[in-house]
Amino acid sequence: MPCSADPGTAAPTTPSQDGIDYWRQRLDCAFAPVQSMFADRLQAARACLGEADLAAYIEAARLLCKLGRGAPPVLAFLEAWPAVAVRLGPQHLEAVMTWVRQIQRTPNGDVLGMFFETLPAVADALGRDTPLSDYLDLLAEVAKRSTASIHGRHAILPSHALPELIRAAPERLQQVRLEGLRTWVKHGLRHYAGHPQRQADYLAMRLADSRAIFQGQRGGTLLRAHERQMDLYLRACWDDPVPIIAYSEAFDTLRKPQPHADALGLHLPDLCADRPGVRGPDQYRLMVAHLAAHRRFTQALIGDNWSPFQRLAIECLEDARIDTLLMRRFPGLRRPLLALHPRPREGACDPARESCIRHRLAMLSRAILDPEHDYHDPLLRKFVDDFHERLAHGDGDTQGMAALATEYIIHTRRPSDALASVHFADTEVPYRDDNRHLWRFIDAGEESDDAAPAPAMALAAAIIHHYPEWDYTARDYLPDHVTLHERLHARGPADEIERLLQKNAVLARRLTRILDQIKPQDRERLRRQEDGAELDLDWALRSWIDYRCRRTIDQRINQDFRHARRDVAVSLLLDLSASLQDPIHGGRADQTVLSLAQEAVTLLAWAIDRLGDPFAIAGFHSNTRHDARFWHIKGFSEAWGDEVRGRLAALQAGYSTRMGVALRHAGHYLAQPRKDKRLLLVLTDGQPADLDVSDPEYLIADTRQAVRELERQGIYCHCISLDARADDYVRRIFGQQFSIIDRIERLPERLPEIFLTLTA
Repeated sequence: MPCSADPGTAAPTTPSQDGIDYWRQRLDCAFAPVQSMFADRLQAARACLGEADLAAYIEAARLLCKLGRGAPPVLAFLEAWPAVAVRLGPQHLEAVMTWVRQIQRTPNGDVLGMFFETLPAVADALGRDTPLSDYLDLLAEVAKRSTASIHGRHAILPSHALPELIRAAPERLQQVRLEGLRTWVKHGLRHYAGHPQRQADYLAMRLADSRAIFQGQRGGTLLRAHERQMDLYLRACWDDPVPIIAYSEAFDTLRKPQPHADALGLHLPDLCADRPGVRGPDQYRLMVAHLAAHRRFTQALIGDNWSPFQRLAIECLEDARIDTLLMRRFPGLRRPLLALHPRPREGACDPARESCIRHRLAMLSRAILDPEHDYHDPLLRKFVDDFHERLAHGDGDTQGMAALATEYIIHTRRPSDALASVHFADTEVPYRDDNRHLWRFIDAGEESDDAAPAPAMALAAAIIHHYPEWDYTARDYLPDHVTLHERLHARGPADEIERLLQKNAVLARRLTRILDQIKPQDRERLRRQEDGAELDLDWALRSWIDYRCRRTIDQRINQDFRHARRDVAVSLLLDLSASLQDPIHGGRADQTVLSLAQEAVTLLAWAIDRLGDPFAIAGFHSNTRHDARFWHIKGFSEAWGDEVRGRLAALQAGYSTRMGVALRHAGHYLAQPRKDKRLLLVLTDGQPADLDVSDPEYLIADTRQAVRELERQGIYCHCISLDARADDYVRRIFGQQFSIIDRIERLPERLPEIFLTLTA
């Protein structure tokens, strides 16, 4: 930051203090690099500091020179402090030097050079509203909590985390306030206590949970809070159930990402800051609508056929066409759309000094969308009229926009368009995408890398959710720690389920007798009522006899009726981990745990359907926390028909058992039916485990926490375990709400019985 001389505070020019030798003697530093640049630094400091502050500045540099850390800290301080003093005030020097002395007494003294190098940028980010001492206190706390020590007394190894925080502080403070930075830092220190390198990785943003927690401290609207709404908007208004994928603008420094659509889905920023007149959710809705309209109305063009300027114009006019169609179909989008679209000032770009092609195209786009524009250029007005004429009797097409854009470039191109300096002010439209879907290239290259259809089919039907996970060591949640992919299960032959019902016909007949006893009837008679709809003749006759015999008369001689009901909703969650493929000990060669589970679930679903209770069926397994899978088999609103039976017949097992996230997601759906009793049945054959978890207690604790969360929502969880040795960990997770089936071959018989016992 440049300094400007202040005549009221400038140092006096006495012969003794005006010469460089006087201040060099006061500095008393023999390092050759310091001596060579001292004169320049002193001249810059004199322009910023008063006499007393200049003397304190030289004294602080002298102290740094005597610390034994070499020349780099002294050089960094001499260069940085005048700018910091102008930005925050010279009175902070005492606090800075107190922190320096404190760090010098620890093994972390090597960070002093880096600290002073980043201090001007930190001062710019903090501003005068946030005391510099708060930042210093945060650094001191990080040094204290991340420096290795012996018996907690003598620090011997430098902190791995402190240099990472100092190096990244200027960038982080541009994205969050100091309070948010402190919250993020403390979570990493606490969660990775005892793991110095993991603490450093956390502060360097090399860990997924670090990025997720940091995102929560940023100001604005988070995509994950509105992802479900955007998904429903896509389905309802566009009939386009494409996945929504978040990207971050906080960590990509090489190239700022933009909204875009590719084979994997719609990519949107993870956070939107409110803009004047447009809130974050409205910005997301506009981005989604713009991308969805592109997917509906835009046809890809061969990019090799046009020059870069022509492609730029085609993208601009195609975006304007899409926005025009949006405002026709959804007039409510006009206000936020025009509020976000820039309004370039006519004549703001000088064609003699910079390229004005982006400026001209932004004006053209604004004039197309805003009838009240105040541009006077006759050529611009002509092309605006040509644009609206093409869309007067229909939606237009991409080829038409390409022809119009080519004509526009021919009429408006100037030699200065090729200048290296480009006018960017008021030309970026924040809700528009980068139009990568608009182009196909004949020659395979970097621009066609996104056309990768192979992985699209694998994820096209998935809805992605993010769930926290409980860390029992830190006694806190890891936010957005697990990525859950929800998919509709594939369908198999429905007659397989009918065959299973016929195979268990004897058991089905026995269940039928039980179901008939507990199935609600249309009306239930209530006898011996004082008030009722009808006279109860039996009790009325007894009362008449008592009256004739002069005994006390029972007044309850009426009867009434009420509708019997079962107010129960049931969700059955199946563990589909790889162990279900194991054969049954002593059973047939082709009989596995999975095949028995299919029989049991078939009988249970048949029984619940006869009772008329709403129920859902889902399966789960996981392949690390990044790929937890939730398979939709039957929803509450679906009938027990061939579609559901086909999915049940096609069940497959694989991977691991990350149970907590599956419980949370099943509970999300079970919480919606308004029932007196909501039952979540979990059928599993082993304890929670996954490939990326080495501590067996970790997932057990998370599953126990998930059960407690569901209990607070009024959802009753009951585990049915096929593991004969499950008493210990199942009891720790579910308390007394579990059943263990030692003989797996009895599962088809026991599962419906357990359900009827729980809901009778």
